[in-house]
Amino acid sequence: MPELRKDPIVGRWVIIAHERAKRPHDFKADAPSTQAPALCPFCEGQEDKTPPEILAYRPFGSRPNGPGWRVRVVPNRFPALKIEGNLQKRGDGIYDLMAGIGAHEVIIECPDHHSSMATLREDQIREVLWVYRDRLVDLKKDQRLVHGVLFKNVGAAGGASLEHTHSQLIVTPIVPISVWEEMTGALEFYHYRGRCIYCDMVHQELASEKRIVLDSDHFTAFCPFASRFPFETWILPKTHSSHFENIPKPGVDDLGHVLHQVLNKLELALDNPAYNYIIHTAPFDHGELPHYHWHIEVIPRLTRVAGFEWGSGFYINPVPPEDAAGFLREVEVTSAPAIPAALDRRTAGRRLASV
Repeated sequence: MPELRKDPIVGRWVIIAHERAKRPHDFKADAPSTQAPALCPFCEGQEDKTPPEILAYRPFGSRPNGPGWRVRVVPNRFPALKIEGNLQKRGDGIYDLMAGIGAHEVIIECPDHHSSMATLREDQIREVLWVYRDRLVDLKKDQRLVHGVLFKNVGAAGGASLEHTHSQLIVTPIVPISVWEEMTGALEFYHYRGRCIYCDMVHQELASEKRIVLDSDHFTAFCPFASRFPFETWILPKTHSSHFENIPKPGVDDLGHVLHQVLNKLELALDNPAYNYIIHTAPFDHGELPHYHWHIEVIPRLTRVAGFEWGSGFYINPVPPEDAAGFLREVEVTSAPAIPAALDRRTAGRRLASV
């Protein structure tokens, strides 16, 4: 019998359709891209094919916009929003509009074309996380901008247009509706119970263990009770915090391990699927919020959203999250050894520049 499950944060209902279920190995990945590395603008040695870098982690003495970098941030060549100009908020009858002001940046996660986020070492993933934090901290200073969405698209089904491993950051002058819905639902729970609903989710998932994928000192990864998609996995910090950019060094160290493990489990279990991950964080213009909790949502693209989903707002998930979590828990991942002090962020050569 199918089940209807309600997301406790935003009130969204999903259908867990057991009868439509597939075994994990029945999900097939899309064929890999045949893009030639020589034509990739994100590869080392092709720095002149991108706009000038905004930030790069590179050795001291390494020239900007040249080889030698480890992580590099550049403006998106085809930005959804542009940094230059004024908001020009105005009305047109019942309609509201403003200029398309914001930031759209690309985080190139490593120089090697054939690497993926899952195959990077944990210390390399930590550097990517530090770059995420650095860019949010920098863009937070712009009074026109109020919210940043950090996301990664992998594979054609995940919306990736280039194969070379990279993430994106889009910063907007308004709070996105999905974030607003999360904050509103979390605030209602806080007013009713006096607690953060995300903290309660962490405690309940750890107590039941049915949907836990991975547990570490600082983070818990689990398949949410009302999963919209097969093998959807959330990563939540155990210590309450509403803003990702406030993450401390022990948190970055541990998150590098957890993200490495989760992505590898998904790739090994599901034959390198297309996926997205999104960092959900509170708006810049809010202080620390007792009711909202930053988190990462990892969404493998194994099913397609079609007419019923678009028309109703329901999602149909053929894999119960308890089954998905149990399968992922059993996947063994070996961690590559970290590179020691040479890649320590405190001694890394970095260049910050204005957009």
